[in-house]
Amino acid sequence: MIDWLSANAWVIWLVAAGALAVTELVTLDFTLLMLAAGAVAGGVAGLFFPGLWLVQVVVAIVVATSLLMLLRPTLLRRVREAPGYRSSLARMVGSTGHTLTEIDSHSGEVKVLGEVWTARSYDGAAIPAGAEVEVFEVDGTTAVVYPKDQRQLP
Repeated sequence: MIDWLSANAWVIWLVAAGALAVTELVTLDFTLLMLAAGAVAGGVAGLFFPGLWLVQVVVAIVVATSLLMLLRPTLLRRVREAPGYRSSLARMVGSTGHTLTEIDSHSGEVKVLGEVWTARSYDGAAIPAGAEVEVFEVDGTTAVVYPKDQRQLP
């Protein structure tokens, strides 16, 4: 069995590449995709140099590192500059949620888009627990909110 794996290391590389590529579908960060490409390169090296694990590993590392350094930043920039792209924080602005605790000018908690955030009131006025609010902006890790029924901001 070990002799077969040593002679057919490309199979191991191909399985690793497939697993990394499928896992990339969950993260959508292009990191695992670059590692999958490195694994494919390691598999190709395994076809040409069966039994030489060191050569295969070096090829995989060089290709994956090169892609991570050169291609990934370009891909991320293009995705982020695409029309209609909004980061998760940008999507929060204008979203509605419900207060979990009373919110004042300094503290409180709100649930927006299924996530619990620390919050503070836009104008410093107290907002009771259970009220429906809208996110005005995100300041660091704090959602700045105002009551949903308050249509005009001061």
